[in-house]
Amino acid sequence: MKFTKSSIIYFLLVFVPISVILDLVHADHIIIFVIAVIALIPLAKLIGDSTEHLSTHYGSTLGSLLNVTFGNAAEIIIAVVAINAGLLELVKASITGAILGNIMLIFGLSMIAGGIRKKEQIFSRENAGLQSTMIFLAIIGLAIPTVLSSTILKPTEIENQLKIQFLSDALAIILLSVYIAGIVFTFFTHKHLFVSPHMEEEHNNHNIAAATTATKHWDKKRAFFMLAISMVGVVVISEILVGSVEETSKQFGFGEMFVGAIIIGIVGNAAEHSSAIILARKGKIDLSIGIAAGSGTQIALFVVPILVIFGIILNQPFTLEFTIYELVTLFLAAIILNLIAHDGRSNWFEGVMLTAVYIIIAIGFYFIG
Repeated sequence: MKFTKSSIIYFLLVFVPISVILDLVHADHIIIFVIAVIALIPLAKLIGDSTEHLSTHYGSTLGSLLNVTFGNAAEIIIAVVAINAGLLELVKASITGAILGNIMLIFGLSMIAGGIRKKEQIFSRENAGLQSTMIFLAIIGLAIPTVLSSTILKPTEIENQLKIQFLSDALAIILLSVYIAGIVFTFFTHKHLFVSPHMEEEHNNHNIAAATTATKHWDKKRAFFMLAISMVGVVVISEILVGSVEETSKQFGFGEMFVGAIIIGIVGNAAEHSSAIILARKGKIDLSIGIAAGSGTQIALFVVPILVIFGIILNQPFTLEFTIYELVTLFLAAIILNLIAHDGRSNWFEGVMLTAVYIIIAIGFYFIG
């Protein structure tokens, strides 16, 4: 594999075997946790790159669907491993953190990176508006069981727990259905609304640049092989990471909510984050927003329902009952995203505001444990 500026992150793959060895020899939990976190970053990027190479063999529409499907594979694997270990609150916090990280931190940093070179950047209001609306829809889905469990359906009674679980299962199916309908709407029936001539040119330029910086696209066998290897790697490293989370949290004094929302929430999307910022720096703000806001929407409407389903399979009931703080932060984040993105224009100061809100929320997560 030839390393370029964009793939220099692959040098971090050396931490994959190191983390496995450290786990086998029962090294200090903090060291294992830090090494495992670093090891996940290149594995997540390898999943993304493999999917991108596969997309070149199947056309733009199917390629986009591949990117959508595997875009959050690392987060799903980490979450499933944590659910199997019974760390349900950690998983819920990581979901919240991943959504917040995408629509605020990465969107904000992308605006700053792009705004440094250009005073104002223009992006598709239709795309940003759709993503914002879908995130609001997902928040409503999370709010119903959370509010009911805090008021009428107190989880202290077994009957109420079963009602909340049934409600969560039903809402998961609805959210997943809306997500699938959104894919059909975006990529098939109303594709013209989301692919303006400016975006098309931007997308083509990105593909040309990718073709010139890399020697050639991987063939199908190599792309599938790399995808399989990277996903196996994520499974193994996720097991190690989850196994060291509790002890590391105790030694550092971090609460489970903070570790899930901030540390794991950022690490699971690290490769996508870097790609979004780099694209914005190059003036490709539409592609950057597509990664940042699109990934946040995907987590809310696709990853969450999938985890509810996996909870049933693993006999670890996973409900959509979040904390009030998580719900409020998601709601406020969706509002500020909508306010900033509604005009289809961005500048570096709007990015600063989004990033500042994320930092404020992160501080709150530190204090609630």
